[in-house]
Amino acid sequence: MSENESILKNLSLEYEQRFAGKEANRIRVWSILVKHYFQNLIGDDKIILDLGCGYGEFINQILAKEKYGMDLNPDSPKFLNQNVEFLRQDCSEPWDLPEASLDVVFTSNFFEHLPNKSLLSKTLFEANRCLRPGGRIVCMGPNIKFLPGAYWDFWDHFLELTDLSLAEGLRLHGFEIETRIDKFLPYTMSDKTPPADWLIRLYVRFPILWRLKGRQFLVIGKKI
Repeated sequence: MSENESILKNLSLEYEQRFAGKEANRIRVWSILVKHYFQNLIGDDKIILDLGCGYGEFINQILAKEKYGMDLNPDSPKFLNQNVEFLRQDCSEPWDLPEASLDVVFTSNFFEHLPNKSLLSKTLFEANRCLRPGGRIVCMGPNIKFLPGAYWDFWDHFLELTDLSLAEGLRLHGFEIETRIDKFLPYTMSDKTPPADWLIRLYVRFPILWRLKGRQFLVIGKKI
């Protein structure tokens, strides 16, 4: 087995072990988050790419004019709806998309899996290239300021980011910061016993709750 084949096999195995038995809960949680927050934030007439789409919990739920999902996981296409075009590739390599062809790049809990900031820089360059002027990159992820120990509980966490460091990186790559929230969602909302639907709806409606439970940042950059 080649090194690349081994990496892809391990990636598939990590997803399977981490999310086995949690698929229904993850879909349920994301359906609420999309309906009660992200759909209004993004709109329903955009061309959108889900960067690190995984099993498609976000991209399958969001309404859009055109939808793309990018991931290296060879199992991802099995879970994506038919209206999602899958791009299986390294995100730090040139994207198989034309310049200024996207309205939105969305990514959730993905950047921390990149080995270093050089690869993140190349990824942000590609996001900027493929977004139209005024297009947005919507980024969620664990904020290392609030997760100094639990952050390292995952084998594939490498890159430590805060809302401020990511915002600075986005500005360096041609984005202006539209939104920067240091505490947004809890670290996880899809355990085997996740919160009830009404609690999730309540949470996203009242930002005061974010200050109490939030451990993930939300940073949105607009292409200049």
